[in-house]
Amino acid sequence: MISIDGLTVEFGGTSLFKDISFAINEKDRIALMGKNGAGKSTLLKIIAGEKTPSRGKVSSPTEAVIAYLPQHLLTVDNRTVFEEASQAFALMLEMEKELEELNNQLSTRIDYESAEYYELIERVSALSEAFYSVGEINYDAEIEKILFGLGFLRSDFNRPTSEYSGGWRMRIELAKILLQKPDLILLDEPTNHMDIESIQWFEEFLINSAKAVIVISHDRAFVDNITTRTIEITMGRIYDYKVTYSSYLQLRKERREQQQKQFAEQQKFIADNQEFIDRFKGTYSKTNQVQSRVKMLEKLPEIEVDEIDTSALKLKFPPSPRSGAFPVVLEDVAKAYGDHTVFSGVSLHIQRGERVAFVGKNGEGKSTMVKCLMGQTSFTGNLNIGHNTLIGYFAQNEASLLDEESTVFLTIDDVAKGDIRTKIKDLLGAFMFGSDSWNKKVKVLSGGERTRLAMIKLLLEPVNLLILDEPTNHLDLRTKDILKSALQDYDGTLVLVSHDRDFLDGLVTKVFEFGNKRVKEHLGDIHSFLVKKKLENLREIERKV
Repeated sequence: MISIDGLTVEFGGTSLFKDISFAINEKDRIALMGKNGAGKSTLLKIIAGEKTPSRGKVSSPTEAVIAYLPQHLLTVDNRTVFEEASQAFALMLEMEKELEELNNQLSTRIDYESAEYYELIERVSALSEAFYSVGEINYDAEIEKILFGLGFLRSDFNRPTSEYSGGWRMRIELAKILLQKPDLILLDEPTNHMDIESIQWFEEFLINSAKAVIVISHDRAFVDNITTRTIEITMGRIYDYKVTYSSYLQLRKERREQQQKQFAEQQKFIADNQEFIDRFKGTYSKTNQVQSRVKMLEKLPEIEVDEIDTSALKLKFPPSPRSGAFPVVLEDVAKAYGDHTVFSGVSLHIQRGERVAFVGKNGEGKSTMVKCLMGQTSFTGNLNIGHNTLIGYFAQNEASLLDEESTVFLTIDDVAKGDIRTKIKDLLGAFMFGSDSWNKKVKVLSGGERTRLAMIKLLLEPVNLLILDEPTNHLDLRTKDILKSALQDYDGTLVLVSHDRDFLDGLVTKVFEFGNKRVKEHLGDIHSFLVKKKLENLREIERKV
């Protein structure tokens, strides 16, 4: 068991959180919730030993292994994927090497009665006990299993890590963590750069193989599927629920309603007593009663109502001009980079008003297809963008393309045209950029703020074909809900590339699956697609048995 006792974190005289305590038990899978700035990531870093609290402590058994996956990291560039993953066993491999060297010394030395020889025997004995207590491990097989599960191919194993994007480097770091079989895994937004299949594999791993987990995530389906306990940080304290995220939401609502009721009753009680005090404070016969009530009100503990995040993104897409009947038509389209074929023989039709999802493993061509649609890369075959089709495009790296030295206001002012320029401040306010943030430079914004700023560009001109490539990365749950609601009301054609199952649910009516250099069309929503895929995967396993 790992215990958190009386943790307090203070910055400049104000407390981020104060005197919080809880225990983490084996098989706990905890969702750490709270609004942005509540202190979730800070708490994870303290448990991981990367930050020191102002007061309080984290206690764990001396042999306990705590592994931490932060939001942003860099792996070493001079190793291959397999070599970097092997670092998970670096300590064991060093122990094995030292044991071999020590045994070689024992076999050649003859000073059996010397102190040095006895020291050598004691070191071998202690090291052997530590090494063999772990049990025999087939390192290569373990590494392969984890890398395959996280979406790597065998051909990736010998590629240098320097060739991979930040998202794939995150997976390499995650592989190292999972291979260590830690007693506690701390995860800060682990699914941002995973595809649906990898997330599903990761869920199964955490449920069936992990000892204890604490996760911060904006992926509602992921959180609901893996967690058995929810800890909320709010107003500097915590509430601990032994339930899943969805159940926690209901309990939190009931808790706040009860607080509001108690607060209203207390306010009436205070008002009634204050009225008595004001009425009789000059009456001699009532002096003792008045003084008694004054003292009682002074000592009365104030009932607090937990804060709720009242900032609200007001998002509504402009009405769409009418496009032709088929905004997108592809016939026998293929894309290759040299000898590597991304996809070929792709023929698909997207009708006016359709809502479709592009899904599949990373690297199977979803974003490449979007680039084909946008004319940003070459291809073979016929691709036709229909009559009067006006495209609004949100790239996967849209937020990172913003000018970091520009301000929030100038970022929008530079691209706004016509009457909309008089409404820029209103538009920024609707996206939760208050007047105090208009002159902030883009480089100081969080990932979520950058994503919101990049999304404003989609609203500057009416479009009838929206193409969004992973729009929910770095958006919190409330903002994702607001974006989803706006997209449900959008009257144009929608193409969504996303790994977020909860976000796609109820938003799309057709799924195009990318895989094995092909694109397969599935009629129906994301839920029916995933059910079908799970059955197909089970049948595939049965065929192999």
